[in-house]
Amino acid sequence: MFSELMPLLAQRTVLITVARESDTILRVNVLPKRANDSENTALTTPLTFAGTPEELDRDFARDLAGYVDAHQRLGSTLAESKAVMEAAAKASQEEAKRMADDRRKTKTTISTPLSTPSDQPAATVPADSAKPGTTGLFETTESVQPQQGGLRL
Repeated sequence: MFSELMPLLAQRTVLITVARESDTILRVNVLPKRANDSENTALTTPLTFAGTPEELDRDFARDLAGYVDAHQRLGSTLAESKAVMEAAAKASQEEAKRMADDRRKTKTTISTPLSTPSDQPAATVPADSAKPGTTGLFETTESVQPQQGGLRL
């Protein structure tokens, strides 16, 4: 039983409690403690066995070995997942920085004129050279004469 616990004990403290449930049943609790405050609580999941002393003698060491193996795989998986997430976050930050730099470069390119203005003056039409017979906005071709005699009813 203790040789199965050795890999788990290399990383953390493990508390084991044994209690008598009835005349024939014992309960064994295996409680791994957190190695540090930042550790995932999944690595502190307790394991409980209940059975007769004979069943515990026969199966406890084998089941405990399976628990320790699963615990180590979980710890390894959590560490790998954390490393992958940190790498993804770093890559995302670098991509965002690159995109911001590209946008900044694009703004600089757009704000500079693409071509220089022509040296030729714009064609303008002088006001006095309008075609005869045309009128402005408020002018008419007929002259308006005021009526005499006032208002008729």
